[in-house]
Amino acid sequence: MELKTPLYDCHVQYGGKVVPFAGYLLPVQYGTGVIAEHMAVRKAAGIFDVSHMGEVMLSGKDALSNVQQLVTNDCGRMYNGQVKYSPMCNEAGGVVDDLLVYKLNGEKYLLVINAANRFMDVNWIKEHLTGRVECKDISDEVAQLALQGPKSGAILSKLADNKDIPVKYYSFTENSMVCGKPCLISKTGYTGEEGYELYCKPEDAKNLWNSLLDAGKEEGLLPCGLGARDTLRLEAAMPLYGHEMDEDISPLETGLGFAVKMEKEDFIGKSGLQDRGEPKRKRVGLYITGRGIARERCPVYFKDIPVGITTSGTHLPYVGHPGAMALVDREYTNTGMELDVEIRGKKIAAEVADLPFYKRNT
Repeated sequence: MELKTPLYDCHVQYGGKVVPFAGYLLPVQYGTGVIAEHMAVRKAAGIFDVSHMGEVMLSGKDALSNVQQLVTNDCGRMYNGQVKYSPMCNEAGGVVDDLLVYKLNGEKYLLVINAANRFMDVNWIKEHLTGRVECKDISDEVAQLALQGPKSGAILSKLADNKDIPVKYYSFTENSMVCGKPCLISKTGYTGEEGYELYCKPEDAKNLWNSLLDAGKEEGLLPCGLGARDTLRLEAAMPLYGHEMDEDISPLETGLGFAVKMEKEDFIGKSGLQDRGEPKRKRVGLYITGRGIARERCPVYFKDIPVGITTSGTHLPYVGHPGAMALVDREYTNTGMELDVEIRGKKIAAEVADLPFYKRNT
């Protein structure tokens, strides 16, 4: 039986089309539709319910050493109030999950994990802890809203003091107030746009949701669902667990080498990544130049040679073109190379494209 987030009634009130997702009932879209929601985020702002995400707190004298073992990125020099993205690998170098690490202080780290992997991740983390550290799953004590888009800062500043709003990308402010409600405000997101993620108590979520929507009316703020969240992250070439990575796919294959610090003394999966050697395939973008839209797990060919498989695909609303991400043998990944994607039994022309498909002006 699927769970309801604290914002379920708001989704119904605003006409959301609710579907099961990762164990929760969440809106896939609202009456405006996926394309309108997508474009609102690109040009103005959108608000998402991401309360289904998992949150795990690691605290104690050995919290940092455990974080360092669990994730591939180097968190040793993080400052209080910094966020880092990282894969978390198994011993063979495959990806258990990808997550965000928040440093609250030297003995307290918040890990934000994918909803579908929550219980698996928590068990994995607990099984690999050593020394003086406590692991607590606080997911049910936290609601999360994502305010995304070029006008998100202007909207948020109507409800929060500017000193409480983080300025630097991948930083956060703790114990901030948004329309009188205590929040952790993080300058992060999963859309490729400037934006914020607000962590609050479940009982405060509805008030925050409605207050933000009221504050954003003049700016064109729209409530957005899972559909736009997926098209936005795909345009921005942001990988999704279970698609661009899984327990067999390494973070180096899927283009996450920037978050894998092999110079670290050790982490779970380091030796497995070394044993794998140089990745033989690479995540690339594909523009579908023929007639069709590629989805996940479509075979990719160079002439009649199978060279890879798509991991995600759809029509890219802002770019205005069908596109896909794919894992392809390295010798077939040069930009502009002509490939074919098998869609519903037919080979459709495609062209290797640089990622991301969309990058905001900074």
